[in-house]
Amino acid sequence: MSVPLPSPFEHRTVDACGVRIHCAIGGEGPPLLLLHGYPQTHVIWHHVAPVLARRFTVVAADLRGYGDSDKPAPGPDDAEYAKRAMAADQVSLMRELGFERFAVAGHDRGGRVAHRMALDHPAVVSRLAVLDIVPTRHTFAHADAAFGLGYYHWFFLAAGHGIPERLISGDPEFWIRARMGARHAGGTAFDPAALDEYVRCFDPAAIAASCSDYRAATSIDLRHDDADAAAGRRITVPLLALWGERSFVGRSYDVLDVWRGYAADVRGRALASDHYLPEEAPVDVARELVEFFG
Repeated sequence: MSVPLPSPFEHRTVDACGVRIHCAIGGEGPPLLLLHGYPQTHVIWHHVAPVLARRFTVVAADLRGYGDSDKPAPGPDDAEYAKRAMAADQVSLMRELGFERFAVAGHDRGGRVAHRMALDHPAVVSRLAVLDIVPTRHTFAHADAAFGLGYYHWFFLAAGHGIPERLISGDPEFWIRARMGARHAGGTAFDPAALDEYVRCFDPAAIAASCSDYRAATSIDLRHDDADAAAGRRITVPLLALWGERSFVGRSYDVLDVWRGYAADVRGRALASDHYLPEEAPVDVARELVEFFG
């Protein structure tokens, strides 16, 4: 690790029902799971996790397919990267660490995994925070030209026939730095060492896995979401939504109103940032999470 989370964090790799999940663990108090987005790793929490560790036992994990976690080869239906499978990994990780019930905060893809976790494992998740997302089902149902341009990578990464894998593999470092730079507006600058860590972890297996992650969002994830909607299943635990006032999410949606269609108890607000809240607005993110989870 070129940017390990500082003391008191220790790094472990845990067998979570056959998939090895890498995580950093630190602090003491009620358990809190932190999940990252694309194309990052658990290192996105490097400013926030030490603050949270003063009050909580923090587990900052790499999702399957990302960071130093296992990267199973995608199958023809992308079920390996369904949010249901990714959420089950994290529930198993926390159980192996001794936590049967815990709070969870997820940014970007990690927020979508956390959303699925709260639906599939309602007895496990005590509270849920989602950072700079609205539900996948809502985004596709309301996609327009602005969405296609602002979130073009959703469609590019979901393309088949190995197209995004081949193109990104030509210069993965450029792709990561360009993607992140395009969605950062003011606030705290990215730590160069953190960017280096994202590049280190973005190997061919991670590129393939992350494309499968986005393909799953257009197919198997939507089928799971539609089934929940048809059955009237909603998130029942308290939900905190945070978003960047300058992000596409902040500019495009009434975030709280959207989440109230999916959850019973919703609160939240915009922060002075673009998309990468834990890195651009770490002080505000830490304060909001401490208040909500505490």
